[in-house]
Amino acid sequence: MADSNAQKIVTDITRRRAAAGESFSAFDITTEARSQGAFIRHGEARDLVQALFQNGSMGADYRRTVLDLGGGARPFVYHRFDADLTTYRSTASGAAPVSPPANRPGQATPPAVGQGSTSGRSGGLIRRVWNFLGGGTTSDAGNPTTDDATHSGSKTPSPANPDNPKTTGTIRKVLNLTASAFLPIQRDDLIRQASGLSLWSNIWFGRRDMIPPVNDPRTLLIDRGMLSAGMLSAEELAEMHRIGDLYAKHSGEVTRIRSEGALAGQAAVDADRQARAEAKAKKKAEAAERKAKRRAEIEHRRANDILFLGRGVSQGLADRTSDLAKLEKLELPLASTPAELAAVMGTTVSNLRWLAFHADVATRTHYVSFEIAKRSGGVRKLSAPHVRLAAAQRWIYSSILRGVKVHDAAHGFVPERSIVTSAKLHVGQAVLINADLENFFPSIHWTRIRKVFRCLGYSPAVATILALICTECPRREVVYDGQTYYVATGPRGLPQGACTSPALSNLVAMRLDRRLSGLATKFDIRYTRYADDITLSGGDELGRRLGYVMARLRHITADEGFAINEKKTRVQRRHQAQVVTGLIVNDRVSVTRKELRRLRSILHHAATEGLDSQNKHHHPNFRAYMSGMIAYVAATRPALAREMKKQLSQVRS
Repeated sequence: MADSNAQKIVTDITRRRAAAGESFSAFDITTEARSQGAFIRHGEARDLVQALFQNGSMGADYRRTVLDLGGGARPFVYHRFDADLTTYRSTASGAAPVSPPANRPGQATPPAVGQGSTSGRSGGLIRRVWNFLGGGTTSDAGNPTTDDATHSGSKTPSPANPDNPKTTGTIRKVLNLTASAFLPIQRDDLIRQASGLSLWSNIWFGRRDMIPPVNDPRTLLIDRGMLSAGMLSAEELAEMHRIGDLYAKHSGEVTRIRSEGALAGQAAVDADRQARAEAKAKKKAEAAERKAKRRAEIEHRRANDILFLGRGVSQGLADRTSDLAKLEKLELPLASTPAELAAVMGTTVSNLRWLAFHADVATRTHYVSFEIAKRSGGVRKLSAPHVRLAAAQRWIYSSILRGVKVHDAAHGFVPERSIVTSAKLHVGQAVLINADLENFFPSIHWTRIRKVFRCLGYSPAVATILALICTECPRREVVYDGQTYYVATGPRGLPQGACTSPALSNLVAMRLDRRLSGLATKFDIRYTRYADDITLSGGDELGRRLGYVMARLRHITADEGFAINEKKTRVQRRHQAQVVTGLIVNDRVSVTRKELRRLRSILHHAATEGLDSQNKHHHPNFRAYMSGMIAYVAATRPALAREMKKQLSQVRS
């Protein structure tokens, strides 16, 4: 197969020669194309030149004639209609044409049969058309033998040819059509006859609803052209026109049937459209109803229920089973669902959801956090809840936590107990152990708080909500794209500053208190805990078993989810100042001498220099601070506290 470049060279050479009015053959084009470097076979070049001739690329003046160049060479020569072919010389061989005796020079002759052209194949086609339309048989020389009856359209069959046994007894089919009307036609004759027809004024031009009759000149010319090109056979043309006659005969009935069918079809389509429209409207109505129902259910659930409070904290919200008998025994508010909890708290479910919702990244929090300095160094972070959260926490403390009993060893944040009651139990002991629980409030995570409320009898849903209200996670403030975000840096725990944190810490540490009390009973020693300060004291037996007791203390606290701060753990004996929760307990409970000397010094210098001059640490209300310290002294030494209070009242600011 020749490439596109070779085909382009052949096309360009052909068009150039045609534009110059030259006479040439396909062999001439092939030879010149090869001289220009085109690799193309002669057969491919010949087909390409023939296609250019048939599509009119050479121009309307060009003809095609078979010339006998001698030696059996009879090529097509493409030339202008007025060219003299006697002067033609092939560019390859230089041979001159041999003019046939019956033809004048330059007269176009049909190609020889068997050379592949349409005209060459016309001999057998003419015989088939002639026989099909009622003509006589054709001899071997190709000359038809006909009789007058056949040409006149008579339906009487022709007698059999006795010399041709194949036609003996054969009855021909006669269609009353003129055979010459269906004979092949040469291209020049086709163009000449077509140019004499008025196509646009023809009544059959452009009609697609019927087959034009054979007596129409335009149709007849088209039929002969298709027959010559081999597109249709004579039998197919005759059958086509027969069907066209039948269609013309019954077209009125067809139109009626088509009209009725169109009406019936349109009615069916309209009915189907209406049915689909009704079904669509019904589905839309049902979807709208479902959507409205779902919206109502969502609004009802939002107003009366809580099913999600954030990632990682919403498990258990679907469980509404409470131990009502236990709640009644403890005289606690009865609530099993978020709606019931909101009702007893005097608030709404939406407010509960807002207060308890957990977000790892939030644009606002329910707490105001700030830091204060510790006496031992470092800072302590305090978190004060906002008004609505503080009100909810106060209700939880007053209605639930305040009435729950804690262990007897717990002295912190318990009514009728204080640092003094804790210190009195350790007065005059030979050995005293002080230990501090590290990160006491933050280490109590919200899951332990939820377990506390579950143990009181509340359902998992209510316990989860209460635990989330009472806890908060540590957060870091981050500014991104002008917006401030509070990003969680750890799990939710008890905040230092919420009124519920001390009571909840005592309930969480109740098992710790029971186990350490059992250890104290085993070794006949005393145990108390004030928040995160653990104190163990005893006689000489404790001194001998000190290592074992310290090891058990570490193991028990770790097993209960706490950790001992080793830096603050100390053992104090009788010859040392034994201090419990900031009070001396060697012989009696008293404020340390160092603290008493500091207060006396402040009051002495304030009498002459004024109270504000002694505010070394810049307390915002130094007189109130001094009143608090005097009240602290009054817990152990009331007489001394009354004297200090009198001095403070006489000091000017």
